[in-house]
Amino acid sequence: MKDIQWLLSTPVAHRGLHNAELPENSIGAFENAIEHGFPIEMDLHITDDGELVVFHDSSLGRMTGKDGFIENSSSAMLKELRLVNGEKKPTEFSIPTFEEFLSCVDGKVPLLIEIKSKSGVGALEEKTISLLKDYNGKYALQSFNPFSIEYFKNKLPDAPRGILSCFFTKADLKGRFKRYLLKTLHFNKLAKPDFVSYKAENLPNKYVNRSKLPVLAWTVRSNEMRTALNGIANNIIFENFIPEK
Repeated sequence: MKDIQWLLSTPVAHRGLHNAELPENSIGAFENAIEHGFPIEMDLHITDDGELVVFHDSSLGRMTGKDGFIENSSSAMLKELRLVNGEKKPTEFSIPTFEEFLSCVDGKVPLLIEIKSKSGVGALEEKTISLLKDYNGKYALQSFNPFSIEYFKNKLPDAPRGILSCFFTKADLKGRFKRYLLKTLHFNKLAKPDFVSYKAENLPNKYVNRSKLPVLAWTVRSNEMRTALNGIANNIIFENFIPEK
């Protein structure tokens, strides 16, 4: 039986405990989450030269003010960029590598690692497994890509894994049938997740209820929103406020 109680008992800080001065997915935001004792949710992309970096968007613009995409950039080039704060001003923080992130946390709080894999599986999953091999802290993996989660089921079977989903719009995802299959958690029979992470605004729904799996709600931005999810979600992924534990 996998230990996922930590994932259900303490609110999880979305992209670290970021604020107007500490950018999301920055070492500063992660250190802030550690200081407050919150598990950390973060995002993994792979660069053009095969390095794993902690960053949410596929494009660089919103968080660095620069043009380009993570997958087309070298790790050395990305390291030269600076993450911007709430006023869109550059900070001291660069885009962390996954190794830097793991060294920063070092088991002090649990991790919820989102694999930013659009379709299929490959180098991103393999490198993630390689870097987690010697990590001693608690962690779980999640992705919108059910094939990525299936891959971890086979290659890293002891790690808790979850499927991310929502009521996708055309802007989110092309293909009406694909949106339907992912929204309805159709691929759970393949991926066999241990939990579901579903968009808070789309809860409750019959697809999640039918799964009979523990539920995380994302992204919760107020105590009022958290209260509304009582009895619907087992835990929350939060930002923009400090929830009671």
